[in-house]
Amino acid sequence: MKRVKIKVVHKAYFQSLSEKYEKEKGDCMVNDGDEWISQEASMPQGFCQSAWQNIQSYVFALSSGGGGFFGDWMKNPKSAVISCNDGIRPVSFLLETID
Repeated sequence: MKRVKIKVVHKAYFQSLSEKYEKEKGDCMVNDGDEWISQEASMPQGFCQSAWQNIQSYVFALSSGGGGFFGDWMKNPKSAVISCNDGIRPVSFLLETID
């Protein structure tokens, strides 16, 4: 299986939604530029479990040699930009095959 680099390419925070709906305000613990390497399509140590649930199928596909998700929307067919589904603190990850 190929290794897959997971990189934070954009982190957002919607303060108005947090103030309106959350009991306790909080920020996601990742920052733009943070990186992890998935080996054997497994979740990297220290990676957010909730975000992993959103990206794991893409990581598995890339590590298995797949790509070309949703036609040709990515310049690099062995990559994908996938976001976690936290509506208050969404994070976009760039997934790239590196082997």
